[in-house]
Amino acid sequence: MRVLFVCLGNICRSPLAEGVVRARLAKAGIDHIELDSAGCGDWHVGQPPDRRTMAVAKARGIDLSALRARQVRVEDFHDFDLILCADRSNLAHLRRMAPPDARATVALLRDWAEGGDAGLEVPDPYSGGQEGFESVHDMLEAAAEAIVARLTSRPAGGG
Repeated sequence: MRVLFVCLGNICRSPLAEGVVRARLAKAGIDHIELDSAGCGDWHVGQPPDRRTMAVAKARGIDLSALRARQVRVEDFHDFDLILCADRSNLAHLRRMAPPDARATVALLRDWAEGGDAGLEVPDPYSGGQEGFESVHDMLEAAAEAIVARLTSRPAGGG
């Protein structure tokens, strides 16, 4: 099973989602699920996550320092089983970009969370203050539990 998290620039929401879900998988001793993150835009390609993203993650025991931003590629629709988008704008962009023979399921990230999160977006904290990054981390932590539960209930390599 391979999962790609996507946001606009791949320096705030998607690397944090990757880190939070990776930490949950490690805590559960699950190593058959591969994770990555990417952005719809190319502005930050090669850069580490935003310093505020890294600070929030580090404060909660998650190290994002090895991550570097990359842009979504057409090959991702064949290389991944599931692509989870932070918001509807990213979701619409990926649905337009997807080749007709895409293997990946493309969905809104919070649609994979339990409870009343279906249809909700992960807001972009980039233009705001540190509290926005804290709030996004809390959302992603809540979603990660349900995402990991759903991913681990499916067979490895399943799509």
